[in-house]
Amino acid sequence: MNVNTLVKSVVQTKPIVEPNESGKKKRVGILGGTFNPPHTGHLIIAEQVTSQLDLDEMLFMPDALPPHVDHKDTIAAEDRRKMVELSIAENPLFGLETAELERGGISYTFDTIVELKRKHPDYEYYFVIGGDMVDYLPKWYRIDELVKLVHFVGVARTGFPKESKYPVMWVDVPLIEISSTQIRWNIQHNCSIKYLVPKDVEHYIKEEGLYLE
Repeated sequence: MNVNTLVKSVVQTKPIVEPNESGKKKRVGILGGTFNPPHTGHLIIAEQVTSQLDLDEMLFMPDALPPHVDHKDTIAAEDRRKMVELSIAENPLFGLETAELERGGISYTFDTIVELKRKHPDYEYYFVIGGDMVDYLPKWYRIDELVKLVHFVGVARTGFPKESKYPVMWVDVPLIEISSTQIRWNIQHNCSIKYLVPKDVEHYIKEEGLYLE
C-alpha cells in the first residue's frame, strides 16, 4: 500500500534534510517519553509508525526530566531503561537511545536532536508525538529551529485536533487508551496489569517492587 494513502501531512514543506553523496539517509524514528512504565500502547504506536513510514529503525528514548509543565514523578532512570529494553527485545527494528539519560537534567528535544545529528549526520529523524504534544508544540524550546532539523510525526489523542501550524505528518494508529498513570494506579491498588504491559515488564515490576508507594 502506498505510504501516501496512510500518512497525511498537515503542512506541505520542502524536505528538511538534504541527501548525502550516496543519495540516501537512514530513516530513523524516535519515540521519546518517560516510559514510567512503558506499555503496550507505546509498542503499537512504534510498530505502526515504523511500518507505515517504512522506517529503517525506531528508537525508544527515555527522558531524564521531562520539560513539560505538568510534573511527573518518575522512578530511577535505570529501572525505566531496563523496562524499555525488555519491551523492545523481540522486535529487530526497535532500539534504545540513551542520549537524554546520559546527559541528565531537563530533556529538551532541541538539544537532543542537535546532539544526535552531530553523531549521525547520515540519519533522517522522525520524531513521534501524541496529539496532546502536537497541541503543545508552540511552547516547545526553540521549536522554530527544531522543525528544520526533524520530521514531526503525530498520532491522534482523544480530545486534541489533528492540526498544527507546524509541519506534522499524521499516521493513523489504533486509538489505545492505555496510560502509565493508569498502570501505576492498578499496581498500587493490587489490580491486574496483564496485557497492559509486556509480560517481561510485568515480571520486572513485580520482582523489583516498583510503584507500590
